Amino acid sequence: RDEIDSSHYPVFHQMEGVYVFEDPNIDSELVVSDLKDTLEGLVLELFGTAETRWVDAYFPFTDPSLELEVYFQGDWLEVLGCGQIQSKILEDTGNGHLKGWAFGIGLERLAMALFQIPDIRLFWSEDTRFLEQFSENKIIKFKEFSKYPLCYKDISFWEPAGFHENDLCAYVRDNAGDLAEKVTLIDRFTHPKTGKTSSCFRIEYRSMERSLTNTEVDEIQDRLRNELATLGYELR
Repeated sequence: RDEIDSSHYPVFHQMEGVYVFEDPNIDSELVVSDLKDTLEGLVLELFGTAETRWVDAYFPFTDPSLELEVYFQGDWLEVLGCGQIQSKILEDTGNGHLKGWAFGIGLERLAMALFQIPDIRLFWSEDTRFLEQFSENKIIKFKEFSKYPLCYKDISFWEPAGFHENDLCAYVRDNAGDLAEKVTLIDRFTHPKTGKTSSCFRIEYRSMERSLTNTEVDEIQDRLRNELATLGYELR
């Protein structure tokens, strides 16, 4: 249940790390400060210079929780999540008297920023124009090549109770797989009398390896519409 765009993919690789302080009296503020200094140092070591920012977040095993973002392609890209380990987690390991921090780095997103790769789906492509650009122990800037044509379809419906945009993205992925490049809300309004909300989303389809036909995109869109209808969506 995640959004569909160039930096999100349902399969990913992650590296995780934990640091526990030996001093049981260390202050929580120092724990968070050490966490930030260490991970900012990691990013600077990897990128040399990069514009970064910290964002408050929620993760089930840390409190407080934070995300570190890197400015990439005109937007902020989350590259890692982290935070102070919850006391209960340390207690379960017999270390309840200690404090520590933990982090997880998304390796694909890290590589996107390092190599200037614009679309996360390329990591799963077998296109030799992509694969042959890279070699072991070398960091180079990705050279873009011609993309296959984009095809988009719009879908409108009255939102069911409890609707969340990520629910729609999950259904799009179920039907389109990697062919779905982006899902964007382009219009939303609430009926003044009924209080019902109508949304229109634009679904962008593109293959990383071939040109799509209108016929196959129409078939995907029809399957999606049929699934939404069976789930109680009132299509427009």
